[in-house]
Amino acid sequence: MARFSTPLQIYRLLPQTNCRQCHLPACLAFAAAVLKGERQLADCPYLAPEVAAAEVGDGGERASMDRNMDEAAARLQARIGGIDLVARAAAAGGRQVAGGVAVQCLGKDFCIAPDGAVTSQCHINPWVTVPLLHYLLESPGLVPVGEWVAMRDLAGGPAWSPLFGRRCEEPLQRLADRRPGLFADLVGIFSGRETARYFDADISILLRPLPRVPILICYWRPEDDLDSRLRVYFDRTAERNLGVELLHTLGVGMVAMFEKIGLHHG
Repeated sequence: MARFSTPLQIYRLLPQTNCRQCHLPACLAFAAAVLKGERQLADCPYLAPEVAAAEVGDGGERASMDRNMDEAAARLQARIGGIDLVARAAAAGGRQVAGGVAVQCLGKDFCIAPDGAVTSQCHINPWVTVPLLHYLLESPGLVPVGEWVAMRDLAGGPAWSPLFGRRCEEPLQRLADRRPGLFADLVGIFSGRETARYFDADISILLRPLPRVPILICYWRPEDDLDSRLRVYFDRTAERNLGVELLHTLGVGMVAMFEKIGLHHG
């Protein structure tokens, strides 16, 4: 398990219910056993197989995952030619433009041609392209209801919540800690909007990674002996408009975009 160096890194992925169905007294004991090689992540009955599989592997895992995302994007692009693109865009909150349709992602137009090719003035990566194309193809276009919930509170979310925390919320928190101006960037560059302070957060930013899949980023600054915290919340309709696995994928893609902007701005 070279990917992990402490039991706590593994523990954060687990449901932390101490259900004992792994025949160990607590989730932390299970995490220690995984680190020692005495158990596998897949032995946890409440950790989705996809999540466990995504967290193990050798140093080439990320490259392999990127290839898989590229292949998934290609399959989705091939499906675009068989649909009424303009009608689907209208249902998903997009619009017709010259040469295809446009769907806004984080305030930027992503243009989809009839052959599925995606172009934008913004940085494009498959971790954003795959959710975008799937949204265009499949979303029922439910209007958000304004009820904010964590990943774990969505249908199917508990299995993906630990991985989402590790790959989206934690790196975004580190980025916010290092760059106090990050949230001003999110407002200025990605058409975000600072909103009412939900959940007693110090900063609450509303973003729209897809027209009908808004997200709320809440950040609590470090105070006294308390570390900073960051959480991402979804509208209650997000699971039906996109699905939890693709919400996770979109979160990873957004973090990559934010990190790229952070490097560009020093």
